[in-house]
Amino acid sequence: MANGFLIVLNFISQRRMVLLLAILSLLILPWCIGAAGGNYWVRVLDFALLYVVLALGLNVVVGFAGLLDLGFIAFYALGAYTFALLASPHLTQSFAAIAALFPAGLHSPIWLACLIGALLAATFGIILGVPTLKLRGDYLAIVTLGFGEIIRIFLNNLDRPINLTNGPKGIRAIDSIELFGISFAKSLDLGFIQVPALYLIFYLFLFLACLATVICMRLQNSRIGRAWVAIREDEVAAQAMGINTRNMKLLAFAIGASFAGVAGVLFAGFQGFVSPESFTLWESIVVLAMVVLGGIGHIPGVILGAILLAIFPEVLRGVVQPIQHALFGQVIIDAEILRQLIYGLALILIMLYRPKGIWQKRGASTS
Repeated sequence: MANGFLIVLNFISQRRMVLLLAILSLLILPWCIGAAGGNYWVRVLDFALLYVVLALGLNVVVGFAGLLDLGFIAFYALGAYTFALLASPHLTQSFAAIAALFPAGLHSPIWLACLIGALLAATFGIILGVPTLKLRGDYLAIVTLGFGEIIRIFLNNLDRPINLTNGPKGIRAIDSIELFGISFAKSLDLGFIQVPALYLIFYLFLFLACLATVICMRLQNSRIGRAWVAIREDEVAAQAMGINTRNMKLLAFAIGASFAGVAGVLFAGFQGFVSPESFTLWESIVVLAMVVLGGIGHIPGVILGAILLAIFPEVLRGVVQPIQHALFGQVIIDAEILRQLIYGLALILIMLYRPKGIWQKRGASTS
């Protein structure tokens, strides 16, 4: 009895030690990357964390509920344009009535924009979900693809007769992220150390990614998560067991979209500029590839896939071009073209040999 108790205590202490080491590693990660590769690679890490949030949101729809969504990036765009409109001079310049009410311009706080962006994206997620409730597989994919393109086209053309989105020119001069009186656009002086702005952004995005992971884990182990899995495996059987498949599907669309809405708000605050070019069909495909490649329905796998595919293009760009210059004296194959070729090859190999993803769920079949 005493030995068993000591084993349990030892196991708990080991888990705490691993958790503590993981936290410390993440805290010093931007400092190590910045020292080795400069601020450029810290910026790449920041975007990788945003992609983690996007991939986790899409995993709710595709991985948990089994609903193929090729227009997911539209919700990301809605969040980005929400903050762009609420925290830039654009609306006051385009509408005299708003300029009269807010002569100093709209400067909404980031937390309010996140709330509005999440609600707006969730609302559009439900709007997308309602007409697609009876669709499955390829038909659902085509409808969601069309939805994503419709949103992008609207953003690209809503500069006349009323200039709401400024069309293809995008919206500039967006306020930087500011929380609790801390500006994430400049270094933070802690007295004993200066924390650069990119490192602050890393910690903010890391917190968001951790929060999204916790929410997904709680959802996966809840009654809602089990209902989604039942719908994914056999919708008819799930309905026969008393699950309201209609409401569960709409909830999956809404929750997944809200993740993308919040990520979009932070993207706009980070970039300071948004345009329709950032929200093309290719971006939806990349996020879907992260989910499929990492491990569809498996949260750690999705996180791994997001990080790999977010960092891989930058590594490729930094390696392929110098090698081609050294061998041939010029660039024969552009890094972007090579990236798409490798993406396609990787997905083919994954589907053939590990259909559940690189980091598949324990006990998942590979057949």
